Formats: sequence, C-alpha cells, structure tokens
Amino acid sequence: MNLLPNRLCPRFLWPRILWLVSGVSLLAGCAVGPDFHRPRIAPVPGYGAPGYVAHDSEPLGKRQIAIGRDIPGAWWRLFRSPVLTRLVIVALADNPSIAAAQATLRQARELSLEQRGVLFPSVSGAVARTREQLPLSYEGFASPPLLFSEYGAQLNLSYSFDIWGGLRRAVEQASARAEFEGFELEATDLALTAEVATNTIQAASLADQIRVQRELIGFEQRQLYTVRQQFQLGGATGTDVATQEAQVAAARTVLVPLLTALAQSRDALAADLGRAPSEVVIPPLSLDDLRLPATLPLSLPAALLDQRPDIRAAEAVLHQQTALLGVDIAARLPQVTLTASVGSDAADIHQLFSPGNGMWSLINQAVQPVFDAGQLLHAQRAQRAAMDNAAALWRNTVVRAFQNVADVLVALRNDEAALAASRDEAHAARRSLSLASLQYKLGGVSYLTVLIAQQSTQNAILSLLRARAARYTDTVALYQALGGGWWHRADLPSPPPGLLSSPLP
Repeated sequence: MNLLPNRLCPRFLWPRILWLVSGVSLLAGCAVGPDFHRPRIAPVPGYGAPGYVAHDSEPLGKRQIAIGRDIPGAWWRLFRSPVLTRLVIVALADNPSIAAAQATLRQARELSLEQRGVLFPSVSGAVARTREQLPLSYEGFASPPLLFSEYGAQLNLSYSFDIWGGLRRAVEQASARAEFEGFELEATDLALTAEVATNTIQAASLADQIRVQRELIGFEQRQLYTVRQQFQLGGATGTDVATQEAQVAAARTVLVPLLTALAQSRDALAADLGRAPSEVVIPPLSLDDLRLPATLPLSLPAALLDQRPDIRAAEAVLHQQTALLGVDIAARLPQVTLTASVGSDAADIHQLFSPGNGMWSLINQAVQPVFDAGQLLHAQRAQRAAMDNAAALWRNTVVRAFQNVADVLVALRNDEAALAASRDEAHAARRSLSLASLQYKLGGVSYLTVLIAQQSTQNAILSLLRARAARYTDTVALYQALGGGWWHRADLPSPPPGLLSSPLP
C-alpha cells in the first residue's frame, strides 16, 4: 500500500530530497587529485652500448636473434625436454610460493570489491522490543510502578556523497592494489619457472661432469697400472709411480665437490616442486637431453614496459600512490552525508505501522575541517612524496630491466665464443694426452709431460661442459629478462600422476 510513506515522511519532503541528490550528483562528476598515466621515458634505441644496434637475424653461432618476435607462454617447451617440461608443470601446481601469491591476489580482489561498496547507500533495518518500569510515587504516597512494553521497527539509510571523488580514488587505489598482486603472481611464476629450468640445467651439467670425471679417474688408474709396469721393467722411477698415485687421488678429490653440488641441485629441484628431498625422485639428467632453440626472440625496448612483470608491478604501485593522493586532497574538503530513517513505535506489536505511530528523520550534514594543526595538509604532502618515490622506483626498475636484457645478450654472444674455444681446447688436449701417453710408453718423453697433458685434458673437458651449460642457462635468462610470455600463457595441464613418486622416463 502507498499510505505508509506518506504518513511516515510528508509528501513535500520528497522533492527536496530528489533535488539534493541530483545537485550533489552533478558536483560529483569530477575527482580531485592527479589522474594516473604511465610516466614517459625517452625512446631507447636498443639494449647494447652506444654504437651497437642488434640486427634482425643476428647470428649467435648456429642460432639467430629475431627482433620483435613474440615470446611463447610455455617457453621452457622450446628446450624439447619432457623432463624439464614436467618438472615445470609440477612446480607451478605445487610450489607453496605460487599458492601464497594466488591467495594474496584473491584477497586483493575481494578487498577491491569491498571498497566499491562505499559508492552505494548503506541500508539497515532494526526491530526492537523494550520492557520498562517507571516509579509513580508522588508526595509520599506509594503507588504501583508503571510497567509497560514498547515495540519499534526502523529502516535506516546513510549515504556519503562523493562530491570530490575521494571515495572513487579509494576504489581506484584498491583496484590498483589487486593489479599489483596480479603482476606479483606473474613475477613469482616467472621466477619459479626460470629457477626450475636453471636448476635442471645445472643438475644435468653436474651429472655430465661427474661422468667425465669418473672416466678420467678410470684413465688415470689405467695410466697408474702402466707406470707400475714400467717401474717393474726399470723404465720408470718410484717418483713417477708416486706422482701418478697422487694424480689419481687428486682426480678423486675433484669428484667429491661435484657429487655434493649435484645432490644440492637435486634438493633445490625438490624444493621447487614443493616437496622435501625424500619425497620426490629426480630422474637422471644430461645436457644431451636438452636442445637449444634455433631462434631467440628479442622484444623491442618499448615492448619491455608491457612485458616485464616487475615493471608492471612497479607501475601498479605508482598508480596506488597517485590515487591515494586524491584521497588525501578530498579529505581536506567538505564531506557531505545524508542520513535518513523511517519506522514506527507502538505499545503493542500489532499496532506497529498503524496510523499515528509512524516516525521519520532526515539529516543532511556537511563537515569541513577547520583546525587540525596541519595534519591533513602534511598528510597530503607526505603522500605526494610517496607518489614521487614510487615514480622514481618505477624508472629504476625500467633501467634495471634494460640492463638485465643487455647483460644477457652480451653473455649469449660470449657463450658462443667460449664454447668454440672450449671445444678447440678439449680436442687439442685429448690429442696431446694421447700422443704424450704413446711417446712415454716408447720412452720418448718424461712422465712429467704425460702428467701435464692429463691435467690439461681434465680441465679442458670440464670447461667444455660448463660452457655448454652456460648457453642453456643464459638462454633461460633471456626468456626471463623479456618477461617470459606470461600474456600468452593459458592454464597449464595438471601434473601427471605418479610424477613425484617415481623417476621420469
């Protein structure tokens, strides 16, 4: 029925309320404070030093650099290693840091939705029953007290008019916070995938070094057998035998830290998978199981601002601080609120909402800070300093990102030269050792020559394996430095069953 509003709130008040709401709504069309825009930076011609510009299809040994080529979301698949791919999938699914970042993002999104509620009126209802007793004694005459009940029902409405946009700036800040947590999650994903790939490559390299070192120990032991035979025949001295025994012991000594490093790399991989070392079996690995991508992408410097999660996260922080400055500016201006209530009071619950029992109130309030000893002013100035700080940190993040890409490109170019030199060194060292061993058996050279050749061969082979591993790890670093292609990444498949309880094929 339509009688209740007319009894509780006179008809002449409704036009005034509508005029008040309409007028304040027109004033609320703007928001104080600066609008956020990404800071501008001078165009960056390239990643290298002045005078060097990377060219499309720039050679890196047998590989090429493709300027402007996009990065796939699952870049680790380019190494064509089923073991690496499955390790990354399990890590993304089970690593606690990912779960923590996801929970933080969900929290930020819910808080952002909560903050949006301040833009709407708040309505609440209340129903109450009061039982009360009042004395009725007059001039010394005792009389029974008055005992009665009272029933009430009330509907309350409150609304803050966002005339200066302070509430909208607060909503903007909460949305930027959720955006920041989203990019933090992407940065965590990227760091984890790169760490898994690097640890896998490191474990494969160490396994290969251990295999080569054991082969060298076997060679040294066979050489020791030859020297002992030479000694028995009078062709070698006791010093030669002792020297070769020391060489075998030294080779075994080199093996021990390699075994330690391999165990630690496998433990690190287990931690990346979110498991204790005793809960997961890491399969045997070798560098021969990996393939280098034939073509490496290289994003344009301008694209790096959109691709790097750390840059986007720093940008979201600047967005938050810019919005908070608007909140502080609005706090120094008049705050207009509307509070209204409508309801009914009666001595009997059946008489609620009966004619004559209605009540209402309407309060329009504007509050303007007059004196606060400069608190609001200094809060605004402090927030502007926080915004300037966030802008400087964003620029620093951008500069560090360019440096990161430049460093990786230099490392990739030098990796090719180091690998070529290591291959030549290893080939020459093996040939030298073969010739020295043969000449020693024929009595053409001293045993010192053989010993020097052995040491050179050992160092050259290990250096070759490290040079091969460096190409892989620096390739991983390039994908990480360019942002990792998170903008293309679809939901990854669930890890295959049994991956954590048995070795991978």
